[in-house]
Amino acid sequence: MKVLTLPRLVTLLAFLGIFAIALRTPADTDMYWHLATGQYIAETHTIPMSDPFSWTMHGMPWVDVHWLSQVIMYVVYWLSGFAGLALGVALLAVVAFAFVWKQMSGGVFIRAAIILLAATAASPNLTPRSQMATFVLVAALGYLLFLYKWRQVDRLWVVPLIFVLWVNMHGGYIAGFMLLGAFIAGEAIGNLLHLSGDEIVSWRRLGKVLIITFISGAVLLINPYTIAALQLPFKTVNIGVLQDFIQEWASPNFHQVSLQPMLWMLLLTLVAIGFSRRRLDLTDALTLTLFATITFLAQRNLGLFALICAPILSRHVSAIAKRSHWGQRSLSKGKPIVNAALLGLIIAAVALYTIVILSPTAQSKAEAKSLPAAAANWIAQNRPNGPLFNSYNWGGYLLWRLGDEYPVYVDGRTDVYDDAFLRNFLAITLVGSDYDRRLTNTGAAILLIESGSVLDNFLARNTQWHEAYRDEIAVVYQRVEG
Repeated sequence: MKVLTLPRLVTLLAFLGIFAIALRTPADTDMYWHLATGQYIAETHTIPMSDPFSWTMHGMPWVDVHWLSQVIMYVVYWLSGFAGLALGVALLAVVAFAFVWKQMSGGVFIRAAIILLAATAASPNLTPRSQMATFVLVAALGYLLFLYKWRQVDRLWVVPLIFVLWVNMHGGYIAGFMLLGAFIAGEAIGNLLHLSGDEIVSWRRLGKVLIITFISGAVLLINPYTIAALQLPFKTVNIGVLQDFIQEWASPNFHQVSLQPMLWMLLLTLVAIGFSRRRLDLTDALTLTLFATITFLAQRNLGLFALICAPILSRHVSAIAKRSHWGQRSLSKGKPIVNAALLGLIIAAVALYTIVILSPTAQSKAEAKSLPAAAANWIAQNRPNGPLFNSYNWGGYLLWRLGDEYPVYVDGRTDVYDDAFLRNFLAITLVGSDYDRRLTNTGAAILLIESGSVLDNFLARNTQWHEAYRDEIAVVYQRVEG
């Protein structure tokens, strides 16, 4: 049995910290439409080619590149409920950061501090959604490229297999090609500038990366939708409403403390680069710039930036530490019994935290705090005549709760609803000059929207609508007959 030395203790504590940071009671509204789709696939034994969930886009083409993630999510939910989904996210975060840990330089304290900062920066994106596939696979791809560049270990044959899996789990595979593109460009420039060093990938070895990249692009066609799956990321980013009105597609608001760790990471990296006296690797420079840019454009990329930035930051902090003789004393000695006792206490604390976070009571409270759980119960019990007009933010949840009897008007599947549809929806909910006519034209007979919203305030004075239910979260209106 290996002795529990201080370095091993710090490593274990770092990953327990990552687990705790990533663990939370799941109540993300998009999680629910993923679950509903997984259930649909499991029960019908078919992958959806058209929308089965909304009444506004029912039967219209739907490229569900998330289908494999959704099946896995539903199976986990079926076996272990929402607690299993929350544990799954935390474990996936641990796996992803294990790939990052292997890419990092420096002593154990440096790596532990940086990786905990990275986990904190990524935490807003760590939810039970298909994007967790992109989170893990970016980390895995980064590790394979690290091995090839910094360790001269060739495992590139795995890369096309990653992309076959990726294109059937999430549309974020485009991030993988960003990573490969920055790698190829950085190494090509390094060769053109005749830079020296063992880490510089030669033209011959770089040629293999280029071939693997082309193969990876070709194997993307191995999915139920073939070429349509390749077009989806470009279609999605061209929906203007996403950037204008949907929070996760907006630039990070650094007035929110939860989003600031990404900025801290970036600034620390720039300072470390300046003080390390280590030559900034061109691939590192391009990769950092690219992923910082996409994160400044959309906060949904915070997690990807954290994965990419942590190894780069560690390389320069470790260079500063080495030059300054930080941590030169051996850490292999210590008192294993004390270390084991401390580890036991931390494990017990994390276990207690896990039990509290994953309890049914915590799940109910989380849903009641941010989702229209009580309003959905009222609709299920009173069964008013539809169709239903609903808030965009709650569409996924309502699809899961009421979808069998009340198909949604809109939900988080933004690729299903085009830009014109979403702008019409916003003209109604933000009460444009002709919101009443637009609302009438939808044909909706029930409205479930946020209590106290702009639309709620206007409908309270609109004689064509009657308030049927209200609580602090949601309000239900019914159209007045006649």
